[in-house]
Amino acid sequence: MIRSRLSNAPGTLRGRDRTRSALPFLALSLALGLGACATRPDPRDAEAVAEFRANNDPLEPLNRGAFFVNEGLDTLVLRPAAEMYRIFLPPEVRTAIRNVLANLRTPVILANDLLQGETQRAATTTGRFLVNTTIGIGGIFDRAKDFGLIGHTEDFGQTLAVWGAPEGPYLFIPVLGPSSPRDVVGFAGDVAMNPLTYTGNAETWEAINITRTTTTALDAREGLIEPLDQVRATSLDPYATIRSAYRQRRLVEIRNAPTGAAATSDSGLGSGIQGLRR
Repeated sequence: MIRSRLSNAPGTLRGRDRTRSALPFLALSLALGLGACATRPDPRDAEAVAEFRANNDPLEPLNRGAFFVNEGLDTLVLRPAAEMYRIFLPPEVRTAIRNVLANLRTPVILANDLLQGETQRAATTTGRFLVNTTIGIGGIFDRAKDFGLIGHTEDFGQTLAVWGAPEGPYLFIPVLGPSSPRDVVGFAGDVAMNPLTYTGNAETWEAINITRTTTTALDAREGLIEPLDQVRATSLDPYATIRSAYRQRRLVEIRNAPTGAAATSDSGLGSGIQGLRR
């Protein structure tokens, strides 16, 4: 049982212990990745070289293995859970839950707006939080839209991109979905920025975050039931289709182009796949 509210926070003794315990796993992952690199095309084939660079997927064999594992988990657990979520909760309730999740995400979005020097977007984010927390009853209703305050996504992975950090190779992480080394680092940054990380005692924090994370996953997967079914039914290579959708969507997010996506994701991990969402 965790007894300290900051026992899992970065920099604490337990946090350092967990980091050290993760090092063998990271080393193994790196070793597997280096041993599962995609075969580079003949340098004389300009078209093949251009496609290889555009895909940015030198670890494709390893990623495809992770994608295969994810497909099994999705078939057995994730999709059925999302279907039950849709069956038992009417659309109005699901929308309210999505709105609350987006409102809880606002402090992280605001921090990244400011880190990117986007003062106008930061003002919009602040206004949305104030309006939806009060008039919207804790974020249940998105009343900010009535005042012309349209939401947007933002995370530390995007901030790192704006600062010039390289993306690194494409990664596919089971359950979490498409990502990159930059977005993995961004995830840690967003956790550190999230006030919920430090709110209340450890047991309360853990319960809140488990509930929030589980609900976010269910909400995201429920919204992708039809799009992913369509990809699987019509695409000759679902892996490549999802990779392309993720990378295109992520580029749009980094450029701060309007997407209309609900800001419920904790980071860039898999967020780009929302481009498939209905």
